Amino acid sequence: MTGPHLDQLRAEVRGFLADQLAAGTFTPSIDSWLCGWDESFTASLANQGWLGMTVPVHYGGHGRSFQERFVVTEELLAAGAPVAAHWIADRQIVPSLLKYGTEEQKSEFLPRIVAGKCFFGIGMSEPDSGSDLASVRTRAVRVDGGWSITGTKVWTSGAHRAHAFIVLARTEPVDPSHRHAGLSQFIVDLGAPGVDVRPIISMNGGHHFNEVVLDEVFIPDARVFGEIGRGWTQVTSELSFERSGPERFLSTFPLLAHSVEHSVEQVKSADREMGRLVARVAGLHHMSTAVAGALERGENPDVPAAVVKVLGTTVEGDIADFADRQTGDDAATDAEWTHLVATAVDQRPGFTLRGGTNEVLRGVIARGLGMR
Repeated sequence: MTGPHLDQLRAEVRGFLADQLAAGTFTPSIDSWLCGWDESFTASLANQGWLGMTVPVHYGGHGRSFQERFVVTEELLAAGAPVAAHWIADRQIVPSLLKYGTEEQKSEFLPRIVAGKCFFGIGMSEPDSGSDLASVRTRAVRVDGGWSITGTKVWTSGAHRAHAFIVLARTEPVDPSHRHAGLSQFIVDLGAPGVDVRPIISMNGGHHFNEVVLDEVFIPDARVFGEIGRGWTQVTSELSFERSGPERFLSTFPLLAHSVEHSVEQVKSADREMGRLVARVAGLHHMSTAVAGALERGENPDVPAAVVKVLGTTVEGDIADFADRQTGDDAATDAEWTHLVATAVDQRPGFTLRGGTNEVLRGVIARGLGMR
């Protein structure tokens, strides 16, 4: 992904990040798109015009391309910048609203997302369901003026801080011969009566995941998202945005960047392994860029997105392992670096689980390629 305007944009973002680092605004972190919640930093990005970049101007956005947005997000992730507050809204909710939202929904949410003042979560996964979204048990029942939703969602990132989330619920009884039918989506206010957000604390003490219990939560018709009964089609198209972005291979990039900068201190065998990791990241950059182009053309790159997710989350874990081996037990190692490596190792088990397990996605890839 090159071109004079993209190169200039990349230089602008790098300059901005260098200034922020020099000012001590943030410290590079692992999984910054998931764990780095900093609303002040999000506001500074909004001031730069780097949120809602693809949102049309008449909704308060900037009308820029997916490629331009890709450049910005890639640089932010590579720097380990704290982008979690706006990440889901900007990555997934914006294109979904543009495709499926009503005019009222677009006018209400898009300008606030662009301004860095509205944060979203995603309500897909459920207890005991794994990556099988067709097994959704959360139910939406028709009531006067809207719908009543009851059920439980898990692994909802940022629900304790976000304003709303999009919930996948069953609106028709399960048809064993067509399990994907009868699903619908709703925009749910996380502060609404009947919504209970319960923290899920990671083993390292981090809190970004949550369980969200919905107890007869009333959703007005104006908050139905897309078409009733079309939830499966909608959610699978949304997953392409979730699975294909640079966050699927750059979550541990600060470790690789540090290793490259200090490569003169490494033995030749480590240099060879480092070179392979750099090559794999470079390849994923091109693959993810291609998916961004397909999304801009309105195509449905679900299979390529699954490939990026499987390969990307694997290399993220390999980078964590490499950095851990190079760090070893040397007491003289910088404490900040040691903490960064330890965080990556702690987070590694989740890399291949979130966004759909790699085992399930290999099945998606095989079916998409026509394999039996």
